[in-house]
Amino acid sequence: MELRGKKILLMGLGILGGGVATARFLFEHGAKLTITDLKSANDLKPSIEKLKDIVDKIDLVLGIHRKEDFLNNDMVILNPDVPLDNKFVKLAKDNGKQIENELSLFYKFCPSKNIVAVTGTRGKTTITNWTGHFLKSFNPKTFVLGNSPDKPFLSNFSNFDKDTNIVMETSSFQLELLNNASYAPRIAIITNLYRDHINRHKSLKEYAGAKANIFKYQNKDDFLILNKDNEWTHFFVSRNPKSKILYFSKKTLPLEDSGAYINEHSDLIFRVDNKEEKSINVADFENKWGGHNTYNLMASFLAAYLHGIRIEKLIDSIQTLPQIKFRQEKVYENRKIQIYNDTTATSPEATIAAIMRFNYKKDNLVLITGGTDRELDFQEWAETVKKYINPKSLFFLSGSATEKMKLALGWNTYNEFEDLKSCLEAAIKRVGDLKDKGVILFSPSSKSFEKFKNEFDRGEKFNRLVVEVLG
Repeated sequence: MELRGKKILLMGLGILGGGVATARFLFEHGAKLTITDLKSANDLKPSIEKLKDIVDKIDLVLGIHRKEDFLNNDMVILNPDVPLDNKFVKLAKDNGKQIENELSLFYKFCPSKNIVAVTGTRGKTTITNWTGHFLKSFNPKTFVLGNSPDKPFLSNFSNFDKDTNIVMETSSFQLELLNNASYAPRIAIITNLYRDHINRHKSLKEYAGAKANIFKYQNKDDFLILNKDNEWTHFFVSRNPKSKILYFSKKTLPLEDSGAYINEHSDLIFRVDNKEEKSINVADFENKWGGHNTYNLMASFLAAYLHGIRIEKLIDSIQTLPQIKFRQEKVYENRKIQIYNDTTATSPEATIAAIMRFNYKKDNLVLITGGTDRELDFQEWAETVKKYINPKSLFFLSGSATEKMKLALGWNTYNEFEDLKSCLEAAIKRVGDLKDKGVILFSPSSKSFEKFKNEFDRGEKFNRLVVEVLG
């Protein structure tokens, strides 16, 4: 694929880093680049500043999208937040323009085929980073990419060669454009599927269909790792993947299935090519990391195992597993209180998992939650909150999702605040009333657009507030 001399329109610069990396990649490959974004120059100032050495060689069209830009360029590169049914995207398609995104460009230009791609509703960031951790013990030339402000897909190409290991997190927004592509990762992992992004994908089946693109073009020499315990796994299997399927499960796998599972003694068992091998007992691991992370460990183990890393070496690497930022991350502790930042819990299921991690502290668990709705269902969330959270220990940050949470709970009174600082101060005061050491869990169960730029901005501001309030 040749970019030099082509007129290319980048639709959406954004502020999370992916747009900047894509713009620089296109410019360095000789494209005649135009960037269009509905945000103003002031809103995009951090991104424009990162392009200051080349910005005078790029056409910027900000605060507006113009028809002529979609008609006069050869190719349109979409930011992940741009839906395919956008009227300007339709205009470009109808006029025969080539449509790409950062993920499709990555596949077309990456020299390595040693790619592990991870998608799903929950757990994908942890699995991506933990798989990268295990692979680095085998090959230091391993890169973790995608869906994080500091790890855009198109930012490290000068470091890649055919022997590089790449582990990348891929979202449904990125995958939906791969429907007509002809490339795929050597190993694909789908962590699970729950109701999410319905405002974008219109239905859960359409959302699952976008996720299924991750393995659509795999062949018989590739691998697909699926969660046996998730009800949507049968949907993915029904798509008849050409790749070899391995499963992970907290129950003993049927004899005909290969993969990793937890037996009745809490042992993690590998079964590949009809041979079983025991690794660790997960009881201590779950005490430290929570039961939900056992799924993440199994999927990561399998991906590394398929790269030829011995189980003994994988077990050694568990001791140095990284804590993932903003995923149930402990950000403060003293003799009276622990505070965990779980800002990337943008769905009810994510917060349920966090609550279950700390449910042994039922009488001392304080939850800060609430945010922006995306047509999510909070009934199961409400049942979990009623079971494990004292009403006096529940603090809401106002928002459209918060209204749905309160409706699902059906209580008469609520502790609700307009700003995060007030929530934190009230939660700390509540811990002061508890007999034993308390845990404050900031797990919003939703997105954040009404009050923050995104969940990462929300997490950074929460951490600053902890320092401000507690010193």
